[in-house]
Amino acid sequence: MALETASEAAIKQDLEHFLLVLSVSLSVATLSRVFTWFRQIPYTLLLVIAGLGLASVHIRLVSLSPGLILEIFLPPLLFEAAWNLRWRDLKRERVPVGLYAVIGVVISVVGIGFILHQIAGLALPTALLVGASLSATDPVSVIALFRELGAGKRLTILMEGESLLNDGVAVVAFGLLVGTPLGIHHLTVATTVTEFLVVVGIGLGVGSLIGFGISYLTQRFDLPLVEQSLTLVSAYGTYILTENLGGSGVIGVVTVGLILGNFGSRIGMSPHTRLVVTEFWEFLAFFVNSIVFLLIGDQINFANLGKNLDVIIVTIGALLLTRAVAIYGLGGLSNWLANSRIGWQTQMVLLWGGLRGSVSLALALSLPELLPGREMVIDIVFGTVLFTLLVQGLTIQLLLQKLGLLGKQPLRQQYSKAIARRIALRRVLDFLSQVEIAQEIEPEFYRNQLELVQQQLKSLQAEITKLQTQHPFLRTLSVEQLQDKLLNIEADTYAELTRNGLLDQQLSPLLEQIIAAREENPPE
Repeated sequence: MALETASEAAIKQDLEHFLLVLSVSLSVATLSRVFTWFRQIPYTLLLVIAGLGLASVHIRLVSLSPGLILEIFLPPLLFEAAWNLRWRDLKRERVPVGLYAVIGVVISVVGIGFILHQIAGLALPTALLVGASLSATDPVSVIALFRELGAGKRLTILMEGESLLNDGVAVVAFGLLVGTPLGIHHLTVATTVTEFLVVVGIGLGVGSLIGFGISYLTQRFDLPLVEQSLTLVSAYGTYILTENLGGSGVIGVVTVGLILGNFGSRIGMSPHTRLVVTEFWEFLAFFVNSIVFLLIGDQINFANLGKNLDVIIVTIGALLLTRAVAIYGLGGLSNWLANSRIGWQTQMVLLWGGLRGSVSLALALSLPELLPGREMVIDIVFGTVLFTLLVQGLTIQLLLQKLGLLGKQPLRQQYSKAIARRIALRRVLDFLSQVEIAQEIEPEFYRNQLELVQQQLKSLQAEITKLQTQHPFLRTLSVEQLQDKLLNIEADTYAELTRNGLLDQQLSPLLEQIIAAREENPPE
């Protein structure tokens, strides 16, 4: 009886802690949307600051379990980012993204490890583990930050693509290195490459099977809540299954998210269902981000950071140096190999925007208890993550403004709003033109409404034409929106025919293949 009472008390305490975390995090996130001044700072960074404030007065909300982050928080964040990342855009930037995500991680791991070994005196295996923990630009941090700032599309694609892929590569690298300091595992080039390919291959295979399986399954019905639930199950199920099979759960989740977001949502979901699922994942990402970033700040131990301040400063310098080598070196290589045309302004933002976050912390906390210097490694990673979030994160908007990379964003928003209003008013006009005037409606009132809508449409068209004339790049936005509309219409038609039993053979969108082929080989 006493045991049951103690168990109930523990459950109650855990529930109270969770509700406290939830209340604080969502309150801070909501306040950042309400007050104008707070909108200048991404809400994720406000949450870190709030967590730091609680930590400074010794209020600990909950223990930050690495298993909790990796298995509960990470899958939905990765899936949501992959769901919203267009394959066509990622394919266009495949060379720089691939170089940054794979070779960039190797440069970070080796570079940070070597510098810490030579300057700070850490044992090389331990120093390499620090490098592996800090080698991934955390998608939780970067994606939330760039969406808040409204960065340009290409810059966002480069950062999101690198974040998604190098996160998986970094986790795999950490797993391969973690046994070395304890003498359990002796790395050689051949075994490392083989294990890396096996782990990545399992992740790609499991993610592909689940992604394509659910894509074809959802063609047979149109039930928004069921399809929404299937995406949630696929995110967690892929992660757990892949990890149990010895693969990378991160790569598995990214793969299934890309497939469902770019293929499954087009051939197996109606427009309404697609909107429902997208809004669900936007809320879930906001919900999880709010909790994770508050806990990051709350777990900082200021006393331990002070003891290892000199090593943390060396690590920050090594991090920025290796990031610069990776971004400028690999960016130049990409420009040479694929004519990527990544300018120095974009490279500078990629350098300074390479924040670290929850994944780095989770990897450091997952180190074995027997590892010599484990607490120092954790303090180094925490201090470095804190620097990237607060110093780099709070100054990235100023950098974007100074480089002129946010200058076109207000124009894009103004143009998009005008286009949206024109579409809506045209539908109103179509309705007024087709509807039969009821006896209780005065003809004069009907004519006034018709003239009012026509005048507003004329005014909107003049505004759109003026914007296109003054800023020709806006026409590209209209072309992209039209292409997306055409692709959606084709995919929705196939899905409808399949659900109605008029189409047995699964068809992939044809227009997407034609558009991609034309982009790779434009007509002369």
